[in-house]
Amino acid sequence: MSADPSEHQGEHHVYDDIVEHDNPLPLWWLITLYGAILFSAGYYFHFHVFKTAMTPADELAAENTEAAKALLAQGKGAELGPDALLAMAQDEKTVKEGQTTFQQMCASCHGDQGEGKIGPNLTDKHWIHGGKPESVYKTVSKGAPEKGMPAWESSLGPRKTQVVTAYVLSLKGKNVAGKAPQGQEE
Repeated sequence: MSADPSEHQGEHHVYDDIVEHDNPLPLWWLITLYGAILFSAGYYFHFHVFKTAMTPADELAAENTEAAKALLAQGKGAELGPDALLAMAQDEKTVKEGQTTFQQMCASCHGDQGEGKIGPNLTDKHWIHGGKPESVYKTVSKGAPEKGMPAWESSLGPRKTQVVTAYVLSLKGKNVAGKAPQGQEE
């Protein structure tokens, strides 16, 4: 095959003896391309600009919250994960119940409002053993013997341990004046 473009009709480019034709894209391909562009624009405006529906991530969070409440109502506390613990921390009834138990069992070390006495301040952004829901639950349930924190799950049971964890999570970020920050900022 010759590399001279004048020998070939409809050919527009020759490079390294490769002859390229400028053929139009197939119609089905163009329809798919423009359809995908229109769909993505519609999706963006529907979910993110006008917010006429919940995003899939928001729907999942709502479902997790409902599932956590259902598990809590059934008394299946041991099955709760981080999302469920955060959902419990948003529920006023659960937080009030956790506050009652906290006042009885934890206030002597952490103060009535979680401001810290012997134990650390639970209302600031600093956490010794982690401020994520699963870390707080682990600290409450298993304790921190090296710091003098007892394990509460054996005496409170899983349900009350989770309720106290929910209360502690609800205190996070309230910044009650008390003991100086300890641990890592989260």
